[in-house]
Amino acid sequence: MRTHRPGDIGFITHRHGILYHEEFGWDERFEALVGRIAADFIEQLDPAVERCWIAEREGQFLGCIMLVKDRLQEQTAKLRLLLVEPSARGLGVGRALVRHCTEFAKEVGYEKIVLWTQSTLVTARRIYKNEGYQLTQTEEHDTFGIKLTGELWELKL
Repeated sequence: MRTHRPGDIGFITHRHGILYHEEFGWDERFEALVGRIAADFIEQLDPAVERCWIAEREGQFLGCIMLVKDRLQEQTAKLRLLLVEPSARGLGVGRALVRHCTEFAKEVGYEKIVLWTQSTLVTARRIYKNEGYQLTQTEEHDTFGIKLTGELWELKL
């Protein structure tokens, strides 16, 4: 597990675009959203309270996650862009990435973490639930070219 370095943010956007299209049929609007999140992360980065982690094994990218400050809610962080490569699924990489976020958020004094996910992302939802996140809201949308149910989750620290 390491923090991001030059080249990682573009690669994260690239992998999200490819994997979510191949696995779920999401269109390039999802990749554009990831690109905006990634660009905002770099442009607004406060390294004291925000991080991006990359999971690697022998130099091979296994997954990623970001924890960013929620600029609308005090003492709140957002968990963003969790991705685990198909070759690394089932190894506990996703759980480890989410736990890194939780531990860091506690260390720097956040009171809660929020996230937005989709009901179709069953494995990610299971990780969030097992880590203590609570589903707080659902909303149907077609933002990525197909009908989805977006979900807001929250973890009080």
